[in-house]
Amino acid sequence: MIPVETDRETIKKIFKESLAETLHENRQLFEEIIADVLEDLAMAEAIREGRQTRKINRDEIFKTLEQNQ
Repeated sequence: MIPVETDRETIKKIFKESLAETLHENRQLFEEIIADVLEDLAMAEAIREGRQTRKINRDEIFKTLEQNQ
């Protein structure tokens, strides 16, 4: 194998090009990952908000659901 001399900037450039190519080729996968991250952030925020509200029992939940039908 031929030894390859590389400096930090060359490695950085190659890495950026590889990452850009990978994202381009796998656009749908990347979009799914971003969507999952956004859903997780939204769920975490909903949990935080829910912890600051009053607790209710199961019967109250079902009563509210039945009223909205």
